[in-house]
Amino acid sequence: MSVALGVESSISGQPWRWRRSQDGELTGDALLDELLLARGVERDDLARHRAPTIRDFLPDPSAFRDMDKAAARVADAVERGETIAIFGDYDVDGATSSALLVLLLRRLGVQPITYIPDRLMEGYGPSGAALVGLKERGADLVVTVDCGAQAFEALEAAHRVGLDVVVIDHHQCASALPLCHALVNPNRLDEDALGAAHGHVAAVGMAFLLGVALLRELRRRGRFGGGTPEPKLIDLLDLVALGTVADVAKLHSLNRAFVTQGLKVMAGRQNLGLAALAEAARLVKAPSCRDLGFALGPRINAGGRVGQADLGVRLLTTDCPEEARALAAELDRLNEERRAIEMLVLEHAGEQAEQQADAPLILVSAPGWHPGVIGIVASRLKERFGRPAIVVAEVEDGTGKGSGRSISGVDLGAAVLAAKDSGLLLAGGGHAMAAGLTAPQHGVEPLRAFLHQRLAADVERARAGRALLIDTLCAPRGVAAGLCDALDSAGPYGAGWPSPRVASGPARLIKTGVVGNGHVRGLACGEDGASFKWIAFRAADTALGQALLSSASDHRWWLAGTIKRDEWNGGTAAEMHLDDAALA
Repeated sequence: MSVALGVESSISGQPWRWRRSQDGELTGDALLDELLLARGVERDDLARHRAPTIRDFLPDPSAFRDMDKAAARVADAVERGETIAIFGDYDVDGATSSALLVLLLRRLGVQPITYIPDRLMEGYGPSGAALVGLKERGADLVVTVDCGAQAFEALEAAHRVGLDVVVIDHHQCASALPLCHALVNPNRLDEDALGAAHGHVAAVGMAFLLGVALLRELRRRGRFGGGTPEPKLIDLLDLVALGTVADVAKLHSLNRAFVTQGLKVMAGRQNLGLAALAEAARLVKAPSCRDLGFALGPRINAGGRVGQADLGVRLLTTDCPEEARALAAELDRLNEERRAIEMLVLEHAGEQAEQQADAPLILVSAPGWHPGVIGIVASRLKERFGRPAIVVAEVEDGTGKGSGRSISGVDLGAAVLAAKDSGLLLAGGGHAMAAGLTAPQHGVEPLRAFLHQRLAADVERARAGRALLIDTLCAPRGVAAGLCDALDSAGPYGAGWPSPRVASGPARLIKTGVVGNGHVRGLACGEDGASFKWIAFRAADTALGQALLSSASDHRWWLAGTIKRDEWNGGTAAEMHLDDAALA
């Protein structure tokens, strides 16, 4: 990647690079195509990616190992009138996966049992006691979603009592697989090439693919003849979009199609629970991709973090408007409680992390931290220090519940799984960007040493390659609503599909000042007199913020950031959300 605008070291101390070769300001279709090419799309595949549809990106479900076996077993249960239980995780991906299968089965005339384990009392994934309990309640088949790939003991207990289990998961698998009727997971080590190519798909996406396979199998058996309508699986894409974004799954190929089409379904407010949650979150317009990650997702998560684990599934599957409003209000309240707890844990964890600022990985622990917020705190530490972070909450028996988040290029899930296989953990697993674990008594320091040794080289490579990547250049006059529309055409943006970063200038800075919670705001004025608003969030105490605030009147700057509509001005203007700056 070539140097952008001659900036080898910005105010933030990093080089600027063009994400692709830059031949000047881009507009229209040329800009759209360059944005797609810069995100890994092949030139001969541009047409498919300009407007991603499910039809163009959906693989044949049979490409995944055990998918046909899983679909046939669920179809048997539907036709025989067996009792089906859906066992989900307590996060958004688990809640949306569970809700999708519950709603689909209801439309097929089945009333499934739903089971979401309590984070504090039961922990992640199925336990033997929970599965045996479902058998005692009459379940003939259990489908686990977003969990189960590492549940060896629990699935053996289910097998002993004659309970069939189908596992739908996406977390890292070991070389050995647990005993179950079928295990569908694109991250199985024995997965074929096409299935493995979808290893970035969230559990809710895999649940959708199971739904496709199930309906196909029932159609083959003649289930929908004689006037029996076939459920429209496409109507459940709003759940797929929410779970995909909230689980920070990479928005490549199929995931991007899921989210693009799911947002359209969500705009129709067909799901009563989602509509009520959007109202509780004070979203006045159709939700955006950002709203899924920062407004709706955290509220669904709040039930599993600091409240009742099944609140999210109940909200997403209710057909009662009054219940939907009550559940949404409760999740909104719990989210505020979660934020207060998170701030306290983050303050203490941040103090520990400062002592590890140069380590390959941040690993902090303490008794009394709420296990429901440690994943969020790990994410905050990762962003702050630019390296993987794990936060461990020590519990009364001396063991520790941990949650980690990683940076691009460092597979944390595989490292945690390796630590478990080495006997350093009681439980552990995850995927490249996130992992969970249970450490034994006095197990934090041995784990730290193991992970430092295993990940040091990967972290060094990932950090050495850091640069501010810029997509295009525009004059100050070009920072306008029309540019927002052009940039949005290559969305939706999220993990693995970054929002376009625009550079603009040279410009003088005027009317700079601190607003809100340490944000730095001002105007940038170009040589032709055109100006635009910019804001650098939480930057007042950083080198970037101080440089902007102290800029002399004769200084000329290049500014780089994302271009957003100025919502406070009715959406008719635009502003730059500043990432960095350099003297021109």
